[in-house]
Amino acid sequence: MSTGKKLAVVFGGYAVILIAIGLIFGSDGKNDEFQPQNEFKLDSWIGIHIGGIDLSVNKAVLYIVLAAVITCAAMVWIAKRMQDRPNKTQIAVEGIFDLVRGQITNDNLDAKMAAKWFPFLATLFFFILFSNIIGLIPLPTNTEHPINIFGVDVPSFALYAATANISIPLVLTLVVWIGYNLEGIRTHGFFKYFKTWLPAGIEDMPGAFKAFVFGIEVISHTVRLVSLSVRLFANILAGHLLLLFMGGGLAVLLGISALGILTFPMAFAFYVFEIVIVAGLQAFIFAILTAIYLGGATSESH
Repeated sequence: MSTGKKLAVVFGGYAVILIAIGLIFGSDGKNDEFQPQNEFKLDSWIGIHIGGIDLSVNKAVLYIVLAAVITCAAMVWIAKRMQDRPNKTQIAVEGIFDLVRGQITNDNLDAKMAAKWFPFLATLFFFILFSNIIGLIPLPTNTEHPINIFGVDVPSFALYAATANISIPLVLTLVVWIGYNLEGIRTHGFFKYFKTWLPAGIEDMPGAFKAFVFGIEVISHTVRLVSLSVRLFANILAGHLLLLFMGGGLAVLLGISALGILTFPMAFAFYVFEIVIVAGLQAFIFAILTAIYLGGATSESH
């Protein structure tokens, strides 16, 4: 039996079991009180408003601080424990270090630019990596459904990632976007930098065609603000939604308690996939695209 047929049998069997559970146990009806989107709602914990700007502390702020602190602490801790005969932890860290320095930095930037921007690219990679991983660790951040312990309401455990909020990837993208454009201007000069946006060999083309191509490049660079931020945000958000629904949210939403027995193994599979693949892959993609943009901005032409 081919792999495709095996997968068809597995998913077909899964669908049959789902239908059988629905017919056997029935449904208590749709649970309108359960609102999955509230898992990503940011309730203000400490209200701070300055000049009409809301700077309140919420769980997104907590996760950002945790990611920043863990990134700094991990790098300092590892740096102080480097030794000639590395242990397993050092071997793993050196492997990631070589990945960031080799495939992300050196493969996309010249030696001078690589030395200059490696600290930023490494920090960006590890910050996003730790932020994604922390988002897969249950923490007591759910204030909507607290647990009463000896008369005290304590937030229940929940999953949340700072990168699942569009504002965080967008701010990171803005830093990258402004950074690579400033680096391009610093390298070439203001007008010559924007001249590099035109491909080589276009000098003899009519002015209207040049303006058309330049306009496409302007759109391309502007769209990077969307593509780079939404790629990270959408992947992390989608992963958390899958975990939410497969981990019991679907059973609660449909009012079929027995459904949770069937979906929980899939939740575990998705959880392992998120930790092993998605968390690191999204950090890698964001960092390598940043290096590519920096390399393109400082090259003679695109």
